[in-house]
Amino acid sequence: MPVIKANSLRDLKNRVNIHDVVIRVVALKKAGGGRFKGLCPFHAEKTPSFNVSADKGFFKCFGCGKAGDAINFVMETEGLPFTEAVEAIAQRSGFTLEYEEGSGGPSKETRSLRQEIFDIHDLAADFYRHAFLAPTPHGDFIRDYWVQNRKFAPELAEEFKIGFAPVDDTGLAAVMLKRKFSEDALRQCGLFFIRDGAIPTLGVMRPRFRGRLMIPIRDHQGRIVAFTARQLTLTPQDDASHEAKYVNSPETPIFTKSNLLFNLDRARSHAGEGHPFVLVEGQLDALRCWSVGLKTAIAPQGTSITEGQLALLKRYHAQVECFFDSDSAGQKAALRFLPMALKAGLEVRFLTLAGAAKLDPDLLFLEKGLTAYDEVRRGALAAMPFARQAFLPEPTKASFNERMQAVRSMVEIALQAETQVARDDYLQQVSLLLGVQPDAIRSEVAILEKRRYTGGKDPAAPTPSTHGETHTKGYEEHLLYVCLHNEALLHDLSTHLAHEWIDTTGTAGLLLDKLLAEVLHNGWQGRETLDQLLESEEEKSLAATLLFQTPGEEDWVKIANEGLRHLQKRFLEPKKQQIELEIASKGAIGDPTLPSLLKQRAAITRQLLNPPKLSLAS
Repeated sequence: MPVIKANSLRDLKNRVNIHDVVIRVVALKKAGGGRFKGLCPFHAEKTPSFNVSADKGFFKCFGCGKAGDAINFVMETEGLPFTEAVEAIAQRSGFTLEYEEGSGGPSKETRSLRQEIFDIHDLAADFYRHAFLAPTPHGDFIRDYWVQNRKFAPELAEEFKIGFAPVDDTGLAAVMLKRKFSEDALRQCGLFFIRDGAIPTLGVMRPRFRGRLMIPIRDHQGRIVAFTARQLTLTPQDDASHEAKYVNSPETPIFTKSNLLFNLDRARSHAGEGHPFVLVEGQLDALRCWSVGLKTAIAPQGTSITEGQLALLKRYHAQVECFFDSDSAGQKAALRFLPMALKAGLEVRFLTLAGAAKLDPDLLFLEKGLTAYDEVRRGALAAMPFARQAFLPEPTKASFNERMQAVRSMVEIALQAETQVARDDYLQQVSLLLGVQPDAIRSEVAILEKRRYTGGKDPAAPTPSTHGETHTKGYEEHLLYVCLHNEALLHDLSTHLAHEWIDTTGTAGLLLDKLLAEVLHNGWQGRETLDQLLESEEEKSLAATLLFQTPGEEDWVKIANEGLRHLQKRFLEPKKQQIELEIASKGAIGDPTLPSLLKQRAAITRQLLNPPKLSLAS
């Protein structure tokens, strides 16, 4: 293991300002006398108790007690051992470390896997950037696409290191092999397809991205950890994901998409009182905002925002404006975001534009520039008014049942608020917005609270197996309910549930069959793509009914296994009975077909005794 010289370590500490190290993770505000304060990254808090002394070079949280210097901070926040933390700080500050004689410094064998993958991504970004700028036909094409098609300035591409993945090229693999990265790093970086058991060589390392616009994805500290690749007319037909408009890097030791927000590394330094974060759907939306001067725009990796992303966001600023497309997918994503934002303690508003049938942030800012931001802010809706508009757009024309469903949906959202004070305030808003007496709101709260103690079942709602279909068809609805509320089980269900077991004569069976076929053959892009499968009004109604049922603490694997067992039994029992009738009708023991029938019956019996089961690992 390389040993860093003591004087080199001392020089690094003297050169590096702890404020510059900490501010990558924590939003700091001046507190006087070379001291800064912010929200502690080691425990949840609302009032800043995390202190940094730039003069003395240490941090201290008076809430949880954590304390240390810049090296301790990097070790704690990034999960690195001492030497790797020192090397990370040195690399970011441009400082060259010296090692004890004989220890050799960091070699290929001792360099951390994470650091190797960070280095690989830096090299890849440079490679893609050079391809973008290359004086070649493809270079001319991608620059023209960026400026003429996407209407972005070349300077923005330079600032964000936008690149191009060559169509058919071994250049990236050659660059990586020349640098002698470890086999583990090359396999786990996510930039190549490498066969199991094969040694990474020029002919074996197939690039994941070909013929695509490359957008580097940085973590909140500004390090490139992944890429989003945008489809082009140059994308080759034999590309594994040719039909996908956007392809993201897979998750790696340095990239977990649910814990990252695009452009947060830049936006966090511009967010503050009166300058909320603006959450848009995609990276290009965020780039458009940045290009016109809206510097607080951020985007999730896909529209499925996560609790981890919101917790990360709150470290820097608690005010967020949601600006998703006004289409069906965008509005559903906004509604999913709302309760999570309240639970995280964020102050959230939704940007809208009066009279706009379709609102696309990218096009709007392209046409009107930063003045468009002032327009949409004038029509912004706070949390509960937005929910009312979503659930009950025309209150005067709504039926009693529609009003009650809106009450229930809004109360469920209000109850997600972080504190009791906030919950009470939101519930009062529900009462005023919907014209419902406070007593009725309290009754609804009581019902929802009771649900928590009855296994998630709503005392006032039918169970998933009683939506107008017969008992035998109820099992399809049973499993459909599982699929819609626990997407993690979708893939295993698609491989365990045989197509012929499903009764597709009913709405639930037909929709379940389509959903599992989509997962099995095309993969599943998330619940926002469900609309594409809903063809009839019956399917839309059933899906909505099941989605509006809020699950409690369900044992999803047990529920799924019960459904699998019943569907298998329903399919196989009649076959077994038919075989037994044939066996009985054969009469004589010497009938030549009898052994085959007995064998078929035994096989079915074994299947019935050992139904397919999803494991807890699913």
